[in-house]
Amino acid sequence: MGVLNSANTYFDRAAQIMGLDDRVKALLTKPEREVKVSLSIERDNGHLATFTGYRVQHNSARGPMKGGLRYHPHVDMDEAAGLAALMTWKTAIVNLPFGGAKGGIACDPRELSRPELERLTRKFVEKIHDIIGPQRDIPAPDVNTNAEVMAWIMSEYSKIHGFSPGVVTGKPVELHGSAGRDEATGLGVTLVLEQCLADAGRSLGDCSVAIQGFGNVGSHAARCIHERGGKVVAVSDSRGGRVDPGGIDVPALLQHVRSQQRIGTFEGGAPCSNEQLLTTPCDVLIPAALEDVFDVPLAREVQAGIIVEAANGPTPPEADDVFREHGITVIPDILANAGGVAVSYLEWVQNLQHVTWTLEEVRENLSRTMTSAYQEVAHLGRDRKLDLRTAAFVLAIGRVGRAAVLQGV
Repeated sequence: MGVLNSANTYFDRAAQIMGLDDRVKALLTKPEREVKVSLSIERDNGHLATFTGYRVQHNSARGPMKGGLRYHPHVDMDEAAGLAALMTWKTAIVNLPFGGAKGGIACDPRELSRPELERLTRKFVEKIHDIIGPQRDIPAPDVNTNAEVMAWIMSEYSKIHGFSPGVVTGKPVELHGSAGRDEATGLGVTLVLEQCLADAGRSLGDCSVAIQGFGNVGSHAARCIHERGGKVVAVSDSRGGRVDPGGIDVPALLQHVRSQQRIGTFEGGAPCSNEQLLTTPCDVLIPAALEDVFDVPLAREVQAGIIVEAANGPTPPEADDVFREHGITVIPDILANAGGVAVSYLEWVQNLQHVTWTLEEVRENLSRTMTSAYQEVAHLGRDRKLDLRTAAFVLAIGRVGRAAVLQGV
């Protein structure tokens, strides 16, 4: 279906429950700005190459817009628009003074050298510098981007506008980044999972967990879950994974991956494909890769009792319907993976105030933010007999809508 159509479908379901009229729906769904730029750079071999960059700014009713930049061949305007909308709802759910944005460059970073990536990133900033900024739109890392890429963006933007560490978040700690930013999304996933389990009278100590995707989010989620007593029984990356019903040695796997090894060559457990991981018998399934992971046939084969969407848009509406029919609890992406933007907010505040907080302070703030957000969504869901995804959208739409109306829009 695509992340844009999925986001709009989930919005429409919540809007119908809320009784929103068409004018308000149009106000809250149409992006404020869509930008497409051509990026030409010289390759290391002297040849000229041209790429396309995108930035969609969805809504600024609650504050400057916030959202990641991804480098991936499938980046396009529809994907950016859908993910930007999800960011608007995500920031509202965790009650941050941000709106939503998203974007990136359509490229395969595996085919580009580090100098080529830097030139491409700086060219992108050159083209969009006038529409981003600490009080306008603050990018962050996403798929195939990292702290180094954010450092390049800050550097290039600061050449034009003066010293501006707050223009991006997810920077290296040594370059005005925040302690705890790397682990934030994975830790946030763990925190909301603990809250969900507590509602059912359970704990991580009696749960088995399968994680699809072992990048920044999936690896930190695995570590946090393991450290808190959970049993990780399956993990995978883009080339396959490992499954072990007795529990994977997560610290050993993390060391294995840090040494530039693929999960498939890890000695513990047995090999499995990504699809096999998604249907592994377990208590909790965490999709932490890309969007649109589940189709209807695959959704029917899922054997987990809880799904925690660490990735953005992994579940299209038709698959979500299957999960609901099967009694599977889904903690939606706009709640589950909001830990990243929650700590990005803390980094942004530190940059604006020129202060530095400790890792313990950041973790305490993140815990309060994610716990409060989950409890608000769960309470609304129980009160109005809604699933967690619909309750999350209702909560977010209400906050964004009220902010827009109070400004006289």
